Amino acid sequence: TGIKIFSWIATMWGGSIEFKTPMLWAIGFIFLFTVGGVTGVVLANGGMDIALHDTYYVVAHFHYVLSLGAVFALFAGFYYWIGKMSGRQYPEWMGKLHFWITFIGVNLVFFPQHFLGLSGMPRRYPDYPDSYAGWNEVSSIGSYISGGATLFFVFIVFYTLFFGRRVEGNYWNVQPNVMTLEWTLTSPPPFHQFEIQPTVK
Repeated sequence: TGIKIFSWIATMWGGSIEFKTPMLWAIGFIFLFTVGGVTGVVLANGGMDIALHDTYYVVAHFHYVLSLGAVFALFAGFYYWIGKMSGRQYPEWMGKLHFWITFIGVNLVFFPQHFLGLSGMPRRYPDYPDSYAGWNEVSSIGSYISGGATLFFVFIVFYTLFFGRRVEGNYWNVQPNVMTLEWTLTSPPPFHQFEIQPTVK
């Protein structure tokens, strides 16, 4: 996990990064994956794992690594490719707002669950003592924020498909020396792309 994280950071190092919506989602993915990885190191300790096994600490760790990491990476891909797939681009401010609402919401959902697990709250129980109510309330507030962000994303999708700004083939301004074939085509690409085999140098 650590090697992957440092590889991703090194890939960005020295690059001409623009903090557009897809990049925010990619950086958010790295942050969440890192939090999940660090909490996984705690669970790798045998003594700690005996104490924390089947508590909400495991739930928080698991969701940071798999659920949130995968979801943020998928959103990064969606916002990067929707213009090429549909020929229309989302409003940048909407994409960024969606990112920040989601980022705040999911962290409010899952970060308090670490504290619940450290306090001994078991997972897979239908009810819990009142002593756990505080962090559960914070987690519930985060789930409402995350749900609202999801509804906002559905709105963004429909708005983009019907009212989004029309884009050209190379709407991300990919430089010619690093351009791949998809950026030479219109957005969306035609059904039959090339009459002759393209030459790649």
